[in-house]
Amino acid sequence: MNTGLRRFVAGTAVLGATAAVVLTSAAAASAMPTDFRCTSAQVDTTLVPGSPGAGQRYAQVKFTAKPGVTCNFQGSLPVSLAGAPGITVVNEGGDAPLVTISDGQSATMLLHWTGIESPANQVQPASVTVVAPSDTDPRGVTSDPHITLPWNQGPMDDSAQAHELIVGPVTAA
Repeated sequence: MNTGLRRFVAGTAVLGATAAVVLTSAAAASAMPTDFRCTSAQVDTTLVPGSPGAGQRYAQVKFTAKPGVTCNFQGSLPVSLAGAPGITVVNEGGDAPLVTISDGQSATMLLHWTGIESPANQVQPASVTVVAPSDTDPRGVTSDPHITLPWNQGPMDDSAQAHELIVGPVTAA
């Protein structure tokens, strides 16, 4: 075989091997997504009571990954209350780290409010709604991003001095 033909064959082999590696890497990356947000369909969500003290009230929104699911949360999620129009929701997610859950693992998001005012200055929410960070999972399955849970945590202060629900970042449970 002449030198020119050998160089051509060798170059073609190198290009073919490089293309195979690139295609294999791309296929592996798409088969193993690692940076996607949890959808409402990928987690079971519950509202868990916390320990009250000195007028402070706490609860946690608990997200548990369904079997075979791996997904991420970061920061605090948008929250709204039904039946509590005077309550201001304050998200304190800041620069929270990425939290990954999979196969039955849980993550929680802290809710904090006060409950010491007279009944005339309190409100009883009907439900709390959390908006999941994504409504489409990596397989292309779309779900409603709104997760609504009945509010069973008692009344919240709704006065000029105390009327906030503070939402913390999602943390590993």
